[in-house]
Amino acid sequence: MVVVTGREPDSRRPDGAMSSSDAEDDFLEPATPTATQAGHALPLLPQEFPEVVPLNIGGAHFTTRLSTLRRYEDTMLAAMFSGRHYIPTDAEGRYFIDRDGAHFGDVLNFLRSGDLPPRERVRAVYKEAQYYAIGPLLEQLENMQPLKGEKVRQAFLGLMPYYKDHLERIVEIARLRAVQRKARFAKLKVCVFKEEMPITPYECPLLSSLRFERSESDGQLFEHHCEVDVSFGPWEAVADVYDLLHCLVTDLSAQGLTVDHQCIGVCDKHLINHYYCKRPIYEFKITWWKKMSLKSERRGIHVDQSELLCKKGCGYYGNPAWQGFCSKCWREEYHKARQKQIQEDWELAERLQREEEEAFASSQSSQGAQSLTFSKFEEKKTNEKTRKVTTVKKFFSASSRVGSKKEIQEPKAPSPSINRQTSIETDRVSKEFIEFLKTFHKTGQEIYKQTKLFLETMHYKRDLSIEEQSECTQDFYQNVAERMQTRGKVPPERVEKIMDQIEKYIMTRLYKYVFCPETTDDEKKDLAIQKRIRALHWVTPQMLCVPVNEEIPEVSDMVVKAITDIIEMDSKRVPRDKLACITKCSKHIFNAIKVTKNEPASADDFLPTLIYIVLKGNPPRLQSNIQYITRFCNPSRLMTGEDGYYFTNLCCAVAFIEKLDAQSLNLSQEDFDRYMSGQTSPRKQESENWSPDACLGVKQMYKNLDLLSQLNERQERIMNEAKKLEKDLIDWTDGIAKEVQDIVEKYPLEIRPPNQSLASIDSENVENDKLPPPLQPQVYAG
Repeated sequence: MVVVTGREPDSRRPDGAMSSSDAEDDFLEPATPTATQAGHALPLLPQEFPEVVPLNIGGAHFTTRLSTLRRYEDTMLAAMFSGRHYIPTDAEGRYFIDRDGAHFGDVLNFLRSGDLPPRERVRAVYKEAQYYAIGPLLEQLENMQPLKGEKVRQAFLGLMPYYKDHLERIVEIARLRAVQRKARFAKLKVCVFKEEMPITPYECPLLSSLRFERSESDGQLFEHHCEVDVSFGPWEAVADVYDLLHCLVTDLSAQGLTVDHQCIGVCDKHLINHYYCKRPIYEFKITWWKKMSLKSERRGIHVDQSELLCKKGCGYYGNPAWQGFCSKCWREEYHKARQKQIQEDWELAERLQREEEEAFASSQSSQGAQSLTFSKFEEKKTNEKTRKVTTVKKFFSASSRVGSKKEIQEPKAPSPSINRQTSIETDRVSKEFIEFLKTFHKTGQEIYKQTKLFLETMHYKRDLSIEEQSECTQDFYQNVAERMQTRGKVPPERVEKIMDQIEKYIMTRLYKYVFCPETTDDEKKDLAIQKRIRALHWVTPQMLCVPVNEEIPEVSDMVVKAITDIIEMDSKRVPRDKLACITKCSKHIFNAIKVTKNEPASADDFLPTLIYIVLKGNPPRLQSNIQYITRFCNPSRLMTGEDGYYFTNLCCAVAFIEKLDAQSLNLSQEDFDRYMSGQTSPRKQESENWSPDACLGVKQMYKNLDLLSQLNERQERIMNEAKKLEKDLIDWTDGIAKEVQDIVEKYPLEIRPPNQSLASIDSENVENDKLPPPLQPQVYAG
C-alpha cells in the first residue's frame, strides 16, 4: 500500500507531544517510496475523493461508495479515505492499495450490508480485518467457527504446562533423528495421560481415594517418568486424551509436517504393591517429505491405533460390542443405563396404576345405582386390571431379575447339566481344575465352593437374557479376583492363572447354553457376514495393500497356518482358547510380513493382512465367536495384553468387511458394483504399468491370475473340441453301421454244404493230366 501524507512536516504541537493523527501517520508510514521521495511535488491541500471510488487492491478491481469505506471511523480504510492522506492511482485512475485483494470483497460486503464470509474463508478474512483494523468485523468473526473453536482449544491448551515447548521439542527431536539416519521420517514416543492415578488389573472401587491418601514416599513412587521422549499431562478438564492428540496433530500439520500416530501400549511399570503405571504411550511418525512414485500412490487401510483404546482414555482396549468402551467402563455405563431404565419403567407402572385406580373410582361413583350383579362384574373386571398392573410392576422391578437367596436355596428339580453323564472333555477339565486347586489348600477349597455355587445359580438363571447371564459371569470373575487379592493375599500373577482355570472350568460346562443362544440374533449375523465374505471373493491383496508375498514358500505356509488358526477358533469351547487361536493367527501374520519385507511389521501392515486372512478363510460362526468371547471372557485379557490387542483388531477387521465399499478398495463405484454382482472379475495389471517399488507378491498374484485366465480359456477350448469329437465319433459309428448294412443287403452271405469227398477235391481241375503222379511209399531193406 502506498500512502503519502499531505500534511506539513512541522505540524507537531509546540509542546513536543504528538496528536492522535500524528501517531496515526507514523503507524501508516509507507514501506515504498513516496511521491515526495521520488522527487514529485505534492499538493498540501487535502485529497478529495469522488462519491463512487474505483479501487485497485493488488490487481483486483473493486468499485464502491465513499461512504462505505468511511462506515466505521476508527478503521484504517476510513483514515485512508478521509482526505488526510495521499493515495496514488494506477494508469486507469483507480486508487491503488498494495495488498492481496483475494478476500477484500468479503471485507467490502461486510462494510456494505454486514454480510459475513463462509466458514472456509473466515481465517483469511480475519487477517484482512486485522490489517484494516475493522473492529466490528473482528468481533463477529471471533464468534464464528473455526475461530470460536480455536479460542476454546487455546483455553484447553492453556491448561497444558509447557505445551508449546513440548511441541517444539517433538519437532526438534524428529529433525535430529531424521538427519542422523538420513531418512525422510523419524519416530518418537510420546506419553499422553489425563490422570496420574495408576490402574491395577482388578481395580477395586474402594481404592479410588488412594491418590489423595498416599504418603509423600508413595507419591514419589507414583510420580515417575515414563521412558518416552515427551510427556503431556496430567490436566483437569473435560477434554480427554484424544482431544489432546488431535491438537498435537493439528499444530504439527500446520507447520507443514505429515503426522501419523498410533498407540503402542502402556508404560506398565511397577510402582508399589499391586499398582502399575497404565499411562498410554503413542508412537508419532513425523514425515518430512512424501515419497513419490511413477504410479499414483494407493490409499491403504489405516486405523488409528488410538481408536482401539477405550473411549474414556483409561488405557485399556475398547471393543465395538461395548460401543468403544473397555469391559470396566462398559459395565459402569451399562449399570447407569439399566438403573435409569428401571426407574423409568417403575414410574410408568405407577402412573398406569394411578390411572386405573382413578378410572375405577370414577366408574364406581357414576354407576352406584346399578344392579348388584353388574357391580360384581365391574369389580371383577377392575381387579383383573389391577392384577395385570401389579404384574407389570413386578416385571419391571429390580428384584425380579435376580432371585432371592431363599428362592435359590429351595430344593428344585436337579439340573440336567449337573446330573447328566458328563462328556469326556468335561470330565477331563473337572479333574484338571480339582488337581490345580489342591496346591492352594484352603483358598482352593473356597474357590471350588464358589464356583460350584455359581454353576448352580446359573442353572436357575438360564431363562434370563444372554446379556444378564454375561453380567452375572463378569460379576463372578471380579468378586473372585478381589477376594483372592484382599483376603487370600494371592499375588497378581497367580490370580491370573487361577482366573484362567476358573474360566475354563465354568465355560466348558456352560458352553452349550450360552454360545449362540436362540434368544439372540448371533446366527443371523453369522449368515450375513459369511454371505458378505463370499460376495467379496474377488478382493485381491493389492486392493487391500497387503505386504505379503505368497510366492515365497515360507510365507505361503505362514498364510495357510494363519487361516487354519482362525478357522480352528470355532472348535474351542473356552473363550481363552479362542483368544489363543486369534493370537497364533496374528503372530503368523506378523512373521509373514517380516519375512516378506525383511523388517518388523507395523500396525498399518497388520490390519490389512488380517482382513485378507479373514476374507480368504471365511471362518465359521465368526460373529458368534466374537460375541461369546466378549460376553464371557476374563475381562483382564480383553482389556490389556497382546490377546486384547489382537482381538480388538479382529473386531475392527470384521467391522471393515461389513462396511467395505469402492473407496476402501481404491475402485470406482461402477467396477465395485460389477465385481459384487459377479459380472466380471478384476483384470490383471499390465507389466508396463507397474511402479518400480510394487510388491513382488502382487506381481506374482496377477501373473497367476493371468495363467488361470489362460487355463480357463484353454479348458473351454478343450471342452468344445471334446464335444465336437464326441459328435464326430457318433456320426462315424452311425455311418459305418449304415455302410455295413448296405453291403450285407447287396451281397447276402450264402453258406453251401460240402458235396464232394476230400479225394476228389481237385476233380474239377482241368489241368490234372499234366500233373505228375502222386508219390507212393517205398520200403528199403536195411
